[in-house]
This record gives sequence, C-alpha cells and structure tokens, in this order.
Amino acid sequence: MAGQLSPIDTAKFVAAKRAVEYIEDGMKVGLGTGSTAAWMVRCLGELIREDGLSIIGVPTSTRTAELARQVGVKVMSLDEARWLDVTIDGADEYDPDLNLIKGGGGALLQEKIVATASDRMIVIADATKAVEHLGAFPLPVEVVPFGWQTSKALVEEMLDSLDVIGQHSTLRMNRDAPFVTDEGNFILDLHLQRIGNPRQLSLVLNQIPGVVENGLFIDICDVVVVGHGDGKVEVTDINEGTHEEDTIQFADAPNLFADF
Repeated sequence: MAGQLSPIDTAKFVAAKRAVEYIEDGMKVGLGTGSTAAWMVRCLGELIREDGLSIIGVPTSTRTAELARQVGVKVMSLDEARWLDVTIDGADEYDPDLNLIKGGGGALLQEKIVATASDRMIVIADATKAVEHLGAFPLPVEVVPFGWQTSKALVEEMLDSLDVIGQHSTLRMNRDAPFVTDEGNFILDLHLQRIGNPRQLSLVLNQIPGVVENGLFIDICDVVVVGHGDGKVEVTDINEGTHEEDTIQFADAPNLFADF
C-alpha cells in the first residue's frame, strides 16, 4: 500500500488509522466529511469486517453516509442516536489551542452539530493544517439563500471593526451555480488572512441576520491526530496536556479501496 500512496495521502491514512484506535465496540461515532475523514470511514469498515466491531455511525453529510454504507458501517441519524461517544473529523486549519476552521467540504453546519453532540471530538489532519493563527484558509459562513447578498454586505461591514487583515468574501460556486449545502443553504468564504480573536469573530458572525453558522470550531476539539508522509503520527490531547509520537506500520495493510 505504501507504494500506492502519495506522501499527503499517506499522512491522511496514518492519521485515520491511529484515530480509529479510540473506537470501542458498541460506540456511537460521528463521521466527518472530507478527504481525510473518508480514510477514517474506510478504516472503520475494515475494523468491522476483520475484527467484528459493532458501532453506529452518524454521518455529517450525504456523501459520508453513502461511503459508510458501502464499507459496512451501520448508519443512523443524530435524532435517532441522540448523543455520541466520539466524533472523528478532519479540519482545514487548527491552532495551538486546537481551535479549528472547518467547512472546506461544505458540511460545516452538520459537522458542528454532530461534534457538539459528542463526548469527545478527535480531529485527524496532515501536518500542513497546523497554523499559529487561524485565517489563511478562507473561513466558510453558511447563509440562507434569501437575501444572501445583503448578508454578504453585512458580514463585510462587520469585518471592518474586527481583528482580521482581509475583509473580502466570495460566494462559493459549483460550476456556474451557487454551491448548495445539504441543508439547502449557500456558503460565503471569508478571505481574512489572519484572525486575531476567533471567539469574538464567531459570536459576532452568528448575530448577523441570514447567517446560519460559521466554520470556526472553538473549544470543541479535544484531540488532534496529525499524520506525516513517512508514517509518523503525533497525538495532542488538550485536556490531558499530552503530546505523543508513534509510527503506523502499514506496508502490508490491505488496500482500503479494493472494493470500490
């Protein structure tokens, strides 16, 4: 398998492989969305097939739900599950306090709801996602379609008084039409460059009429598992105050894409 993966995919795979070690039989698990989270879902399917692990997965998007079913993960809605043991998801950026920017895949609303309905949130990422200050990655803001241009203007006006460098926003597109989330909303991407006070920005954004939610995840993440292209994994637990390093041996691992 090692010869089939690029360094970045290797990093994502080993992070996912290490993260699923937190999963125990009988757990209810939030399943994130995105390329790194997809590795995690496939690793869970492998555990179910090979070790007989019995879990319930609560997906954060329709595409994650489809993948989970394909690999043998039993899927349930959050309303049915009610509360989760853990959520494992990716991130577009994380800072030293494990605050996150998420939503590059367009599922930030469901991702945030599922993560906050969990006892624990574990983020899996490659090393490029670590930043000293959030903001280099555009911050997604989900808005209702009605009056979205007014919401956009209000957001940009608000940014003028906050500790950010950039104040430009763009409507996310899907070819020639606006990108539409699973909840039927649009996404504004805020090009801020640097966010000086993520907590303040998150609170102010959510007060703007038309804004449904934003991609700042503050005080939600408990553990970050970072993979590297050489198979090394770093695990930071902010609650325990620990930082560990490990190496995932995967040269003889089965190809997780074999069934697709």
